[in-house]
This record gives sequence, C-alpha cells and structure tokens, in this order.
Amino acid sequence: MKNFAEGTIAVWIDGIVPCLKDNQTGEIVETEVVRIRRKSFLNKYNKRNGWYVNWADLLRENQIYALVLKGTVDIQGLIAIQPIEDYQAVYITWMCTAPENNPELVDEKRFIGVGGHLFAIAVDISEKAGFDGAVTGNAADRKLVEHYCETFGAEHLGIIHPFQFFIDEEEAKKIKEVYEYEWTDEEL
Repeated sequence: MKNFAEGTIAVWIDGIVPCLKDNQTGEIVETEVVRIRRKSFLNKYNKRNGWYVNWADLLRENQIYALVLKGTVDIQGLIAIQPIEDYQAVYITWMCTAPENNPELVDEKRFIGVGGHLFAIAVDISEKAGFDGAVTGNAADRKLVEHYCETFGAEHLGIIHPFQFFIDEEEAKKIKEVYEYEWTDEEL
C-alpha cells in the first residue's frame, strides 16, 4: 500500500456509473450517504486495516460522510470535508475507497464507481453550504491532478499545494447529473 500524505486525495475515478457496479457480476447496486459523527464508530477505520489514515482523528475538524450500500452500513468509501467560506467551496480533506475497492490492496475491486460518488457527495455538501457545488482539494501527485482535470474538468491551481485542484460550479453540475444515491437521516 502506498503511503500518501494526509490531506491529499488518491482516489482514481474508475468508472462513470450512476450507481455502484459489482465488478464480478456487472449488477448495479444502489447506495446511500450517511453522516458519521461518532469517533467510536470511526476508530475501526484506520491505517492498520487499509483506510490510509485514522478516520477518527479527522472528525475533529471535518464533516465525515460514508457511501454505503442501500439499507446497510456496509461502507464502500469515506470522505472528510470542510465548507470554507473564504474559498466559497468545500475543501476535500481526505477521501478513500474501502480496502476491497482499492486497486492498491486487491487484485480485483468489489465495486466500480466509488470515487466518483465521493466527489458527488462533496458537490452536494457544497450546494447545501451555498457554494453552488464548487469543491477543491489536493491530489496526491501530478498524475492524479491531471486525472481529475481530464475526468471532471477540474482546474489545476497549484497555489496552496503543488497539486491543488478546483472544480467550479459548471463542472460540479455535470458530476451531479451522473451519480445517484440517497441521503439518509441516519447518523452513525
């Protein structure tokens, strides 16, 4: 497993699919988004078991959301974000697919589409915060920032971080048009 710096995003967009796609059967699987507020719940999502960072530590300064299979708490990806007024955007602090969906850890991923869904969640939160879907973050390396520019029409800013990117309102709308999931009132 590669060791990415905290505060960088290392998720590849492996498919533009409305819902998650089972990589073995091709079946489309519906998803929901759940907000996680309990540190005790997040303690089991950490570096030791393939989640790259200790997610409980991120809860102090971030809102954390999980992409789950509909009707379950089977987490397929996590995202930590901060709405930042000065940026007029949501800052993506960290995002990660479940180890079973991470090509760095497994030969064959369980689901395709997790990364795109995580970006769509950030766009949703940006809209709710009054930023019209604008999001920003720091990619882990040049190859990833170029991937986000090609896939989502992001701009490579490189101001605060060498691989800082920005997805404006117009490109954010395109992301939202593709991905489908439900928001649940349930919190963990």
